[in-house]
Amino acid sequence: MKLKTKTSLVQKIEDRTPSHRDRAVDGLRALALLAVPVGHWLLGGFTLDSSGALHNASPLSAFGFFAPLSWVLQMLGIFFLVGGYASVLSFRRHTGTTTQWIKGRLARLGRPVLGVTAVCAAMFPVLYGLGVPATTLHTGATLVVQPLWFVGVYAAVTALTPYCIRAARTLGAWAAAPLLAVVAAVDFLRYGPFADAMPSWLSLINILPGWLFAYQLGVSWGEKKVSKRAGAVLLVAGTALFATLLTLFHYPASMVGVPGEIRTNSHPPSLLVLALVAAQSGAAILLRDKIAKVLKRPALWAPVVIVNLSAMTILCWHQLAMLAAAVPASSAGHVPGLTTTPDTLAWIFERIAWLPAFGVILAATARFTRVFESPWTRTTKTRRAVVGLLAAGFGVFALGLA
Repeated sequence: MKLKTKTSLVQKIEDRTPSHRDRAVDGLRALALLAVPVGHWLLGGFTLDSSGALHNASPLSAFGFFAPLSWVLQMLGIFFLVGGYASVLSFRRHTGTTTQWIKGRLARLGRPVLGVTAVCAAMFPVLYGLGVPATTLHTGATLVVQPLWFVGVYAAVTALTPYCIRAARTLGAWAAAPLLAVVAAVDFLRYGPFADAMPSWLSLINILPGWLFAYQLGVSWGEKKVSKRAGAVLLVAGTALFATLLTLFHYPASMVGVPGEIRTNSHPPSLLVLALVAAQSGAAILLRDKIAKVLKRPALWAPVVIVNLSAMTILCWHQLAMLAAAVPASSAGHVPGLTTTPDTLAWIFERIAWLPAFGVILAATARFTRVFESPWTRTTKTRRAVVGLLAAGFGVFALGLA
C-alpha cells in the first residue's frame, strides 16, 4: 500500500509538470540547495565545555586535507547561476511593472527568513528557562543566522535583474567579465604589495560583484547568449585560474572559513571562489542536456520538484535540524559525532552516521514551516509587525555578542 502511494505521488508530479519545464535547471538548483545543509552538517561541529555549553568548531581546523570537499559542497555559484537563468524566464512571463516583479521576488525571499528568526526569538527564552545555557543559545543563534547572509545578497542581485538583462543583450557572456575584474583588483589590493596600507573594509567591495558574477552568467545563459563553446571556455579557464591561485598565489584551500585562519575565500568571495564558479558554471552548461535527459524519469524528477518547492525552508531551517539533535545531547555529555570535538578521523565517520537523522528532523520540521514560504494573506498588519520585531530582536541577540 505504501509503495502504491509513493508511485501515485511520483506520477502526480510528473503529470503536473509542464512540457516546457527546464528540468536540468531545476535539477541543478536542487543539487546546489542540498549541498548547503550537507556542507554545514559535515564541516560544522561542536565542542562541549565544562559547564555543558556548546561552542562552534570545525573539522577543517584539524584536517587540512578535508578542504577539497568544500570545493564540491560550495555550490552557491550554481545556485546564483540558475537563479539568474530562472529570473530571466520569470521576468519575461510577468505582465505587471518591473517594480511589482521585484517586490514579488523579494517577498518570496523575505517571508521564510522572518519566519525562522521570529520562531527562534520566541523559542530561545523558553529553552533558557528550561535550563539550556546562554552560551549554547548564542551558538545556536549564530548557526541559524549563518546561512541567511545569502538571502540578503541574493535579494540585491535579484533587484538588479533588469540591468543584468540589458547587459546580457549587449555583451552576452562577456557581461560578467567586469565583475571578475573588480574582484581581481580588490584581491590584488588586499593581498598584494600594498596590503598593509589598505583599509580593513576594502574586502567588502567584493560581496556584490563576487556573487553577481554567477548571477550575470545565468542571466546571459537565459538570454541564450552563452553557447556550449562558451561553457567549455568557462570550464577550462576557471579550472586553470583555480589551480594557479592555489599553487602560485597561495590562496586558502578551503572554500569556507576555517577557525584561526586570517584569510577566507567566501566571506567576502575571493577570486578563487569566482574561478570555482566559472568552472562549475561551464560544467553545468555542458551537462545541461544530459541532466535533462536523466530527469525525464519520473522517479528522479519527483525529488527534484519536492526540494525546489521547499528551497527557502531547507536554507532557513537546516541548522536548527542539527541543533535539535545536539542541544538535548549536550545534557548527556560527550555524544560521538555530535557534541565531541571534531579533531579525530573517527569523528568524521560518526558525523556521517548522523546525517540521516538530521535529514529526518529537517523533513519533519519542513512539514510545519513551509507555510512561511506561502503568501501571508491572512496575516494582519499587527501580526506582521510582531513577527518583524521578533526577527529583529533575534538578529541583535545572534550578532550582538559575536
